[in-house]
Amino acid sequence: MNLVIDIGNTQVKTALFKENKLFKKETFSKNEIVKSLKNISKEYTISKAILSNVSNIDEWILNKIKELFEIIQLNYNTKVPFNNFYKTPQTLGVDRIALVAAAVNQFPNKNVLIFDAGSCITYDFVNTKKDYFGGAISPGIAMRYESIHKLTANLPKLSAIDKIPKIGNSTKKAIHLGILNGVIQEIEGVINQYKVKNKKLTVVLTGGDTIFLAKNLKSTIFANPNFLLEGLNSILIYNKNT
Repeated sequence: MNLVIDIGNTQVKTALFKENKLFKKETFSKNEIVKSLKNISKEYTISKAILSNVSNIDEWILNKIKELFEIIQLNYNTKVPFNNFYKTPQTLGVDRIALVAAAVNQFPNKNVLIFDAGSCITYDFVNTKKDYFGGAISPGIAMRYESIHKLTANLPKLSAIDKIPKIGNSTKKAIHLGILNGVIQEIEGVINQYKVKNKKLTVVLTGGDTIFLAKNLKSTIFANPNFLLEGLNSILIYNKNT
């Protein structure tokens, strides 16, 4: 059984795979990492594991994880199933590497645009030849709410709502409309930009805000909250077989 560990900015996700099939998924806080992984090691026989870390984790925790499992710690030197032409590969987030790997694995010989809507919204594109050149990084929904409150004197701190107001006829509605409609229009605009040069474009949406965005986007997309985890597993399998 394969183990995938994804340490994000706000939480940790683990996933167990039987080859390509997701078997079990868990989410927990960073201070529970060692305890939770010890429980997994006792309950399951793990043949290989992969770790994606975009957060600041103490070195002793990483060492504990390496004691528990034979693990690949994903970085820009890890073998991946695509051609990485990013100009500063050492600064490329491992989460974005995993997303591109998932794209070439699940949509072979396709032009794929991937949106990961989490703390930040990342945009990544890989072409039919498995060539990856980069994308873009934008503030996520929660970050936009936080910044509009912190960087102004009088605007309230709000959280995202499920239904976008039609008109901002109050300060709260104006903030909701500005942020949520802004994100929707931003994503739709990027999709249309890529469609100009790539007529046959596959669009994938993943990340914590997947469900909300999928309900509000007009473009045809594949919504998959597990896309990053599946990408990490595909990298693990690729390294086992090469």
